[in-house]
Amino acid sequence: MAVRKPTTVEKIRHMNQRFLVRVRRRVPPGLRLVVGLLLMLGGVFGFLPVLGFWMIPLGLGVAALDVLPLWRWLRGRPRNGRPK
Repeated sequence: MAVRKPTTVEKIRHMNQRFLVRVRRRVPPGLRLVVGLLLMLGGVFGFLPVLGFWMIPLGLGVAALDVLPLWRWLRGRPRNGRPK
C-alpha cells in the first residue's frame, strides 16, 4: 500500500492549525484580539512586499480565538450549549 502525500491545501491547513494552537497557548486572551486585528490591518496592505493578503485569514483565525468565548459569555450559555 502506498502512502498518500498530503496536498498543498492540507499542508496549509495543518500549518494554520499549528499556528493557532501556539497562539492560544502563548498569547494572553486580550492580546490575541489585538494581534488578530493588527494582522488583518496589515493584510489590507497586501500589495507591499513584506505584508500580504495571507495575513487577513490568519488574523481572522487569531481574533476568533477570543471572540467565541466572549460571545458565549454575552449570551449566557455554557460550553455544552444549554442555557443556564
